[in-house]
Amino acid sequence: MRCLILHSLWGVEGQRQAVIDRARRHGFDGLESNLNHPVLSGPDPEAVAAEFSAAGLALVLELVTGNGYVPDLALTPADHLRQLADQLERCRGLNPLRITVISGSDSWNWADQQWFWDRALELTAAAPAPLSFETHRSRSLADPWLLHHWLERYPSLRLSADLSHWCVACERLMTPELAPIQAIADRVDHIHARVGHAQGPQVSHPMAPEHAEALAAHWACWDLFLQRARARGEPCFTLTPEFGPDGYLPTLPFTHQPVADLLEINTAMAAWLRRKLTVPAAPPGP
Repeated sequence: MRCLILHSLWGVEGQRQAVIDRARRHGFDGLESNLNHPVLSGPDPEAVAAEFSAAGLALVLELVTGNGYVPDLALTPADHLRQLADQLERCRGLNPLRITVISGSDSWNWADQQWFWDRALELTAAAPAPLSFETHRSRSLADPWLLHHWLERYPSLRLSADLSHWCVACERLMTPELAPIQAIADRVDHIHARVGHAQGPQVSHPMAPEHAEALAAHWACWDLFLQRARARGEPCFTLTPEFGPDGYLPTLPFTHQPVADLLEINTAMAAWLRRKLTVPAAPPGP
């Protein structure tokens, strides 16, 4: 099974060529980007996709419903569904390798959840690329202890695992023996490789010795997901080191100064994953 390690564009600025050059320089196999990121803008999405392809970079697109990463509580399941349909259509010209979706709301009752997911999974079955839904806070899949309702009702539901969100929701590290981790192990197709802890979605630096326990716990779960993917014969699996800004990256008091450099953290996480996976870095660009 081939494992691709992607460069997250969350918190990354710059022109498209500069972003491509940086990704290649640091050995990433591709990019993961919110559909609305400026690097994807342009009148001709096919031409944008061709630039990534010419650079040898795969593209994973992230779709977000609800008017933002924290869903607007005034929006209904029907509103989320309409936004999802619109964004799926916009994906087509960009020729993504994979699509990951943050959708739904943890505020809905079970009847509303069923109404949305019955239709969302039917809609995404015709997506232009393999698609999975993220285990994200404030969303339908936010609570690992309740996820069995979705898994039982929707056998086609595929997941993007971001366990850092569940660490916060449950105030504990996720580990492979926990029932929710065992339950999703065969459903995970994509990993957001961010290390969280019991009180937050992101450690200050995953290589810091004080976070060794958290890193080991996340890796044990990720390794389980990878083993299951190999066992079912998946030809390709994607992982994105997704440490980000926006309150995730701790800052020094009174200064707003980040305690570490975001690109350095994600690059270090990528290098660590390659060693664990024995995957060579992609050839650097000129």
